Amino acid sequence: MIHRCIAVLLVMAGATCAADERAVNSSAAKPAPDRAALKQFIESHCLACHDKATQKAGLALDELLGADIERNSEAWEKVVRKLTARQMPPRSKPRPAQGDYNAAISLLETALDRAAAQTPNPGRTETFRRLNRTEYQNVIRDLLGVPVDAAALLPADESSHGFDNITVANLSPALLNRYISAAQKISRMAVGTPGRAPGADTFRIRPDVTQESHVEGLPLGTRGGTLIPYYFPQDGEYEVQVHLMRDRNDELEGLKEPHELDVLLDRERVERFTIKPPPKGESDQAVDANLKSRIRVTAGPHKLGVTFVKKASSLLETARQPLNVHYNYYRHPRLGPAVYEVSIVGPLDLGATGEAKGPVVTKSTSDSPSRRRVFISRPTGPGDEEECARRILANLARRAYRRPVDDDDLESPLEFFRQGRAEGGFEAGIEMALSALLVNPQFLFRIERDSTSTPPEAAYRISGVELASRLSFFLWSSAPDDELLDLAIRGDLRRPEVLEAQVRRMLADDRSRSLVSNFAGQWLYLRNLDAAIPDMRLFPDFDDNLRQSFRQETELFFESILREDRSVLDLLKSDYTFLNERLARHYGIPHVSGSRFRRVALDETSHRGGLLGQGSILTVTSYATRTSPVIRGHWVLQSLVGDPPPPPPADVPALKDNTVNSLLSIRDRLQQHRADAACAGCHQQMDPVGFSLENYDAVGRWRQADAGQPIDATGGLDAADEFTGVSGLEQALLQRPELFVRTLTEKLLTFGLGRGIEYYDAPAVRQIVRDARKDNYRFSRLILGIVSSTPFQMRKAP
Repeated sequence: MIHRCIAVLLVMAGATCAADERAVNSSAAKPAPDRAALKQFIESHCLACHDKATQKAGLALDELLGADIERNSEAWEKVVRKLTARQMPPRSKPRPAQGDYNAAISLLETALDRAAAQTPNPGRTETFRRLNRTEYQNVIRDLLGVPVDAAALLPADESSHGFDNITVANLSPALLNRYISAAQKISRMAVGTPGRAPGADTFRIRPDVTQESHVEGLPLGTRGGTLIPYYFPQDGEYEVQVHLMRDRNDELEGLKEPHELDVLLDRERVERFTIKPPPKGESDQAVDANLKSRIRVTAGPHKLGVTFVKKASSLLETARQPLNVHYNYYRHPRLGPAVYEVSIVGPLDLGATGEAKGPVVTKSTSDSPSRRRVFISRPTGPGDEEECARRILANLARRAYRRPVDDDDLESPLEFFRQGRAEGGFEAGIEMALSALLVNPQFLFRIERDSTSTPPEAAYRISGVELASRLSFFLWSSAPDDELLDLAIRGDLRRPEVLEAQVRRMLADDRSRSLVSNFAGQWLYLRNLDAAIPDMRLFPDFDDNLRQSFRQETELFFESILREDRSVLDLLKSDYTFLNERLARHYGIPHVSGSRFRRVALDETSHRGGLLGQGSILTVTSYATRTSPVIRGHWVLQSLVGDPPPPPPADVPALKDNTVNSLLSIRDRLQQHRADAACAGCHQQMDPVGFSLENYDAVGRWRQADAGQPIDATGGLDAADEFTGVSGLEQALLQRPELFVRTLTEKLLTFGLGRGIEYYDAPAVRQIVRDARKDNYRFSRLILGIVSSTPFQMRKAP
């Protein structure tokens, strides 16, 4: 019946499949469908395919009769999405040809896109959107030059629609107190104000880190330890103390012979300790009790390293590759001592005996990067201090509020300045005024004001400075810089050639790496890696070193697509990846040595290349003890295809491994859910996709068998599309690239707008994908399409 349905659609459209393929490039070039004929067609043919499944999906086609497509765009967008994902007709019905599908979709999209062009609906973003903690951290870095760890200052933000920059409209009293405390600490660091007591920070290394090899960033010839980027608030002397790893019996691990431990500042050794085992029968508590070093440091960012001098060793020649893991005392003990934590205390005022007398109590004379950003003007005497403060605060407020400022904006900060100056002088006044700026709603919230001249629910263009903020928080997760803000204030940012130039400039800037760590980290579930703890009995060669290598491979791979402006389809399948020795060993790829990540060419026998073959994705979509075709299939449908099944019913129990024969394969075990009528619909979508990835175990290693049974990696994306293995899945996705590109566009648009994608955004998404296809779906073309789109440039009035 669906074949007759599509045939009538083709006749009404007056086009062949080839003509529709050409027409996809421009919705404006498509002829308007005959609405009367379409109504007759629905009454005569489509209702025959209207079953309970479509009703559950919210597609009551019988209720659409008598109304135009344009007036029921929400329902028809669901139809388009189901047809695009090949989920209509139901799997039990005959499947039409791909060309027939495309022609039917094209007809519906024509009417929907034309209606959207006549009456734009850009959607409505929140008027007030609080900076989440990633944005807060980046804005502080760019505003003051102070690197802060926002995770230590602020609680985690709630995630919605896959991202944590959406449900951020509210500010509770408890959260406000955290922002006030953060503002006070940051303003002291930026100004360099001496504290009443020495500052102290402790950095602890995860216990599942193997410290037997070189750490990237530390000198060659060393092993283990840690490299700490640290912001020293003032010039002065600081004390660095090191403690070593101990086992559950509180005994030092791996200390069987003397070892040398170096403390380095910016790769220069400042002290070397020799660590020796205690005499037999004596406690080892004193071994690391006095690993303290006093170092003189200039204010600003530095890199503090603590590491061991690597001892010479011979290469083990064994029939099997030895384990790379050495951190568990009872299973895989450490071969040498390891660093547990590093504490930094200071600055200290040292007396003649070298003992700490307390903090530095004199006025700060440090010339740190943050002070250079803050103190753009210096008073020549008490008489011009307030005018100097006005210039400093006007500069800070303009960048903090992300818009031009006037005298009213400066009135409150200047009042705080006067109060602080009366208590502690000019710099104390600037510190207090800066604290006030950092808790001002104009700083903490991104504000998009409603138009006063636009009718209710009508669309209007956002202001230039609001567009600049949208653009900078999209690409940088930070505030606009001076160049972008100046263009917005002058009204030049809306000019297409200026906007494109700014987008390309911002993508080339190092700050666009936020798209890697922030956007991709959430889209690809990389943030879940820290919580992934595979069972050490089943996967004894997994440690935090491998976990972080997984993360870095995916981040470097995504960044290469961004920096080289490659086609986003390369994310699905490529002939290269990024590896260090640890990860290459895990993948079984030879000729990669050392801790440094480098680009490595791949061949077909590597079974790698593209996101689906990377350990990060494969690990976060598995259980601790085994793979999960359900989770992996859902991830592919959610993150790559963009059409995941609905959540399971509340009364459906989880699959229990101990209720089935342990010798059965995962495919056979999941047959229990596929046999349940309440589960079958969703599992028939997810499971075949996940089965195609079964050649990878729960930590991403390639395998041919599981528990002695050969792997069956047969899978499919829909009932008419069957393939084998990851290569078949990649090929199936590449055969219909618009699915993946649409999904990536929707994810980027969600992240950029700070709201979920709705049905009225679909025409804009389709236009972005069509335009990008002309340029082989290059990454920059997607970004340019998004920032030029109606949802990004406009807003709906309340």
